[in-house]
Amino acid sequence: MTTQARDDALTPFVELSRADWSRLSSTTPLPLTTADIERLRGLSDPIDLAEVDEVYRPLSRLLGLYVEGIASVHQATDTFLGGHTSRTPFVIGIAGSVAVGKSTTARVLAEMLRRWPQTPHVELVTTDGFLLPNAELARRGLMERKGFPESYDRRALLRFLTAVKSGAEHVEAPVYDHLTYDVVPDAAVTINRPDVLVVEGLNVLQPAPPGGTSLAVSDFFDFSIYVDADTLDIERWYVERFLRLRQTAFADPASYFRRYADLDDDDAERTARDIWRRINAPNLTENISPTRSRATLVMTKDSAHRIQHVLLRKL
Repeated sequence: MTTQARDDALTPFVELSRADWSRLSSTTPLPLTTADIERLRGLSDPIDLAEVDEVYRPLSRLLGLYVEGIASVHQATDTFLGGHTSRTPFVIGIAGSVAVGKSTTARVLAEMLRRWPQTPHVELVTTDGFLLPNAELARRGLMERKGFPESYDRRALLRFLTAVKSGAEHVEAPVYDHLTYDVVPDAAVTINRPDVLVVEGLNVLQPAPPGGTSLAVSDFFDFSIYVDADTLDIERWYVERFLRLRQTAFADPASYFRRYADLDDDDAERTARDIWRRINAPNLTENISPTRSRATLVMTKDSAHRIQHVLLRKL
């Protein structure tokens, strides 16, 4: 083997095809039903029971092994320290572009983990609640940068995760309303020391910014997932979702996007592509996609929203 061939083979990830990946949990039961999947999937994500069986069942099994491994490490550490520590939640971060299907991934995975006896208490938090309120974004001139790293209250998110990983019994997270497109004033969801906490968001794998705190959000993750796809496919999925939302969320009189509900197909597609190219595409290129290599596991979708390849970081 030449030096070049050896260098090409060097990678921090193990790459598996969908077929190889699906065989890794052949003896593990599938805890979800078709009705569960219908309830959990997003508007434009065609995930079905076969996808859950072949992709998410092995993933949930792997995560179960990671949770058991962390428990063993905690036991050893607790013994070393003389029994003075308690276990803290196992935290999973899920990142990816707008419209790539990461929210569905987070919901399905959280629901599957709830069905395993070693992780009965699983909570899910999205980082949308940690966005700055619209009034503050407008004051800072950031409404067109919503979803970019600078549009989040990063300190609040770090305080939240610090409390979770410190073992606090009750930790509050702010609530985001996708209908009004804003943080809900004085509203919070309480996280009650779960076995597993899933944290889903666009930029959760961002490194710490230069010149600030040395902590990154991902420093609190025990496992992280990046949901990947070709940019042109993600743009198409975004446009398709925008068109469907005209008959659902956009049609609500309280919706921030009510002005788009009556657009015809051509105008709606032009509007969606304009928003994508001005906001979502630059955020993906500049901020989200570069964090792919920081994930523990990368799931890559084809043009039909089906996971075809899995990269798992070597230990």
